[in-house]
This record gives sequence, C-alpha cells and structure tokens, in this order.
Amino acid sequence: MSDIAEAKTPDATPEAEKPAHIQTTSALDPAETERLGTEIVAALKTVFDPEIPADIYELGLIYKVDIKDDRSVQVEMTLTTPNCPAAEELPTMVENAVASVPGVGLVKVEIVWEPTWTPDRMTDEARLVLNMW
Repeated sequence: MSDIAEAKTPDATPEAEKPAHIQTTSALDPAETERLGTEIVAALKTVFDPEIPADIYELGLIYKVDIKDDRSVQVEMTLTTPNCPAAEELPTMVENAVASVPGVGLVKVEIVWEPTWTPDRMTDEARLVLNMW
C-alpha cells in the first residue's frame, strides 16, 4: 500500500493530488477517506513545536497517518531530536488536533525514531519560515 490514500473508483481524485503521508487500511468510501485525510492534515498544520515557528507537518515530523475502518486514526511521528523539550506535550497536541476532526474516532499517536528526522524532511514552506535556504 502506498503512503497516500488509495481510491478505488475511476472518477476519484488522482493520487498526485491527495495529501501526502495518508494511508488507509479501511473500506470507507473514497470520498470520505479523502475528506478525513485533508482535514487531518489541516489539523496537523495547527500544531507547532513550541521552540520552532513552523508547524509539525511542514517540518516533516509526521511520518504516517493511517485511517482505519472504524475511523480510528494511528499517527506515526518523530521529533527533531530525542532530547526535544516538547517530547511530552507534542504527542498530546497531535492527538487532540486529529481528534478534533469531525468523523474521527479514537486517535493513537506513536513516536518513532526511524527514519531519523533531518532538515531534508522539511517542506519549502518550513524552510522559508526558518530562513534555511
């Protein structure tokens, strides 16, 4: 399965236009999966590392979002460093943000360390905010 939500209908949004990092292991309607994925990404973009003026999605800290049949969501994320001062609060902030999306069930956030985060994972938007060109 790809890292992008897969649609089964021919008239669905092309894969290239779907949000990155969204995976589905569910039989939910493709349009509903698309809506949930888009709204989950929007919610993730509201979460900021308290020490960095860029959101965690643009920083590349979100590795995977898996939407299940029962609408539960599993998020795999990392931190910029194992010694991150926000290590205790960021997973809760992510859980709350994703849980705020209408239609989402139980949310589980897991911190992973592989692959190791590097600045290469940041989007151009994050690089601009952080002046890292």
